[in-house]
Amino acid sequence: MDRIDAMKVFVAALDEGSLAGASRKTGRSPAAVSRAIAFLEDHVGVPLLHRTTRSIKLSEAGERYATACRKLLMDLEEADRSAAGERSVPRGTLTITATVFAGVQILRPIVDAFMDEYPTVNVRLHMLERAVNLIDEGMDLALRITHLADSTLVAHRIGEVRRVIVASPRYLATHPRIEEPADLGKHQIIAMAHMGLESWSFPPLEGSSVPRSVALTPRLVINNVRGAIASAVEGHGVTRLLSYHVASEIKQGLLRVVLANAEPAPLPVHIVSPYGRLSVPKVRAFVDFALPRLRSRFACLAKEAEAPTEVPIPPRRGRMSAD
Repeated sequence: MDRIDAMKVFVAALDEGSLAGASRKTGRSPAAVSRAIAFLEDHVGVPLLHRTTRSIKLSEAGERYATACRKLLMDLEEADRSAAGERSVPRGTLTITATVFAGVQILRPIVDAFMDEYPTVNVRLHMLERAVNLIDEGMDLALRITHLADSTLVAHRIGEVRRVIVASPRYLATHPRIEEPADLGKHQIIAMAHMGLESWSFPPLEGSSVPRSVALTPRLVINNVRGAIASAVEGHGVTRLLSYHVASEIKQGLLRVVLANAEPAPLPVHIVSPYGRLSVPKVRAFVDFALPRLRSRFACLAKEAEAPTEVPIPPRRGRMSAD
């Protein structure tokens, strides 16, 4: 059996998450897929996969081997294009990753327009709520909303987003005023894991170097941005999200920003790729196509999220003072 061919089957199984998926993707029988994996395992002398009836999982050796396979296959693909004199022609399959919300709301429309412009390029858009190692998982590009620490990536900055605390006008009108972070302890909190479940952090007060932290006891913990937005819009509590998540709701007046003067520093937004990938025509073409559109989109979202933050002052309860 050809080892390069077997590697392609192995990588297809990892991409699809199962041997059955690799069978469908490669057009081979399940038995042929199993033989290809077994051939590689016999060749290297160690198990590469742990198999169950429904899924596969890489062994420790398999993780290292998968990284090497992906790099080799990408290098071969590039060598084929170069030898054929097609370096300037974007073609093939482009793999991109982003979080679910950013992928659906921001990246997908740009990907659709790109595919209309470049009919010889196919796209696999992986929307994942986890950190992705682009090299290990064979990704060409990623949309990252965070401070970058990986020096092995080439980054193109496209904007920034704020971490905002929001609630509906109806909720704010019927609950105690939120004038400083400590006031959040009096409120119903809608929490998401990546924004803090037990506490929310705030910048230090002037003259101090110690960040402030507010302990939380969330009424609702939810792992979906759309769900958190819906609960906040319906008046069920206060939540912290990224400004682009709620830009539309802020613009429409469905949500109001509180504690804007206590927000942490904005988070940068980048398109990143492994070193060397920008020389691949399909990757270069997408970056050139997407960068101005992404910058324009994030600038627009930033403007929408700067809608007025004033909130109605709730009526005071109890007997009024006589003075």
